[in-house]
Amino acid sequence: MSLTRDLTDTTPQAPDTTLTCRGEQFRLYLTDEAIQERLQEIGDAISEEYEGRTPILVSVLNGAFMVTADLMRYITIDCEIDFMKLSSYGDEKVSSGEVTELKRIDANLEGRDVIVVEDIVDTGLSMQFILNMMESHRPASLRTVTLLHKPTSNDTNVPLDYVGFNIPDLFVIGYGLDYGQIARNLPDIYILDEE
Repeated sequence: MSLTRDLTDTTPQAPDTTLTCRGEQFRLYLTDEAIQERLQEIGDAISEEYEGRTPILVSVLNGAFMVTADLMRYITIDCEIDFMKLSSYGDEKVSSGEVTELKRIDANLEGRDVIVVEDIVDTGLSMQFILNMMESHRPASLRTVTLLHKPTSNDTNVPLDYVGFNIPDLFVIGYGLDYGQIARNLPDIYILDEE
């Protein structure tokens, strides 16, 4: 990734709106401000829906850790957190179509209000896998949050309760989303520049 800035030139610079990651050009798509505004709206909705209850957020590693951390800050009721980890991409830009569980959830979910938090849902295969697994724990309720959704790629019609943004079927990086494990640390989300 090329994020080098020449500090010898003191001329004010316009904010970068493009960057290169693994030799491919990406352009700014969603700013951190827009992401935070939407997460606050979702956090407010969850706080209202679960008033008087203590839901447990299940964050899907690695991508959703930033979404979950920020979302929890906007939830004003008591809530808990646990983590699970899946693999369906490896280091590629396209899902392999096979979902593998790499880390199991530790909490007892039976009778609990469970909210699964994902960074992105495209084919829906990972989310369907997660929901099937969560149902086997017999939760009192089961809801989903995803920051990004690619409706044109979703083959499963998996139910999504809280969606941050519907996006086109293009590859995205930043804000927890990676390209071969890099670019997760970018505060904004960038989309592959097809031009």
